[in-house]
Amino acid sequence: MSTLDEHPEEVTCTAGPAEGVEVMTPREVPLGGPRAMTVRRTLPSRARSLIGAWCFLDHYGPDPVAESGGMVVPPHPHTGLQTVSWLFTGEVEHRDSAGHHAIVRPGEVNLMTAGRGISHSEVSTGATTTLHGAQLWVALPEHARDADPGFVHHAPAPVRRPGLEARVFLGALLDVVSPVPTATPLLGAELLLEPGAATTLDVDPAFEHGVLVDAGAVRVGGRDAAAHDLVYLPPGAASLDLVAGPDPVRLLLLGGPPFGEAIVMWWNFVARTHEEVVASRREWQEQVGDGSTLADGRFGVPTGEPRPPIPAPPMPQVRLRERR
Repeated sequence: MSTLDEHPEEVTCTAGPAEGVEVMTPREVPLGGPRAMTVRRTLPSRARSLIGAWCFLDHYGPDPVAESGGMVVPPHPHTGLQTVSWLFTGEVEHRDSAGHHAIVRPGEVNLMTAGRGISHSEVSTGATTTLHGAQLWVALPEHARDADPGFVHHAPAPVRRPGLEARVFLGALLDVVSPVPTATPLLGAELLLEPGAATTLDVDPAFEHGVLVDAGAVRVGGRDAAAHDLVYLPPGAASLDLVAGPDPVRLLLLGGPPFGEAIVMWWNFVARTHEEVVASRREWQEQVGDGSTLADGRFGVPTGEPRPPIPAPPMPQVRLRERR
């Protein structure tokens, strides 16, 4: 998914010291156009920019496609990150310039590595009447951020425990290890809790964790959270307590060790310096040209995608800051 803000803010992300459990509420962001699909964004936020290497989290739906227009995101670029697509309802068609064409469906993960540069498009399919899911980005560390572009699709099998069903799409949980490779240790899982269920999960104490509540109310690490909240938990604990409220709960559990590198994130680029962002934007605009078609170049052209590309917004009038 692209950030379609016409005047995107610079986001300088640093892994800061954790002071305890935090509950963050989202802000609504339209993805553009008169029938804009609106998403709920909890990462990055003023309170926190990173959870492990997770640096971006958009949560959307359930949206009737007849009213919202669905997801229509034409070709756009990425650098220095991986995109992680996870759906609860509906289907999204993915095309990228590394030659991949795939459909993401509920309970399946698509992980695209941008590395040194890629372009892709995401469009909900004609069979989709309701669209509901999450789009996440993972920052690539220094040793991997200029890697070749790539793509992995995985459909994790459900794991069941009393009052709990889980699908582990990245990392390890409940004695399940995802086969999807990542550049840093990560955890990504969908959890379904029955009403009133209480469970304790063994987790890596070196990880910080985020719990995105999709539906229902749940107590996370002693803090109450409602639908659409993102709960942050600092490193240090070897277990995580979850207690569902009176309704069924669906949530995403994310995690990873503190990233430890400063990143500058602007529009669809994750970089380290102002100059890198300027260069990436310039090269994308050279491919965009007059906007009618996408020429070949650093970011390539998505396979079989007829839609015109998304031009980059203007750079801000101030230098993008770097912090460590």
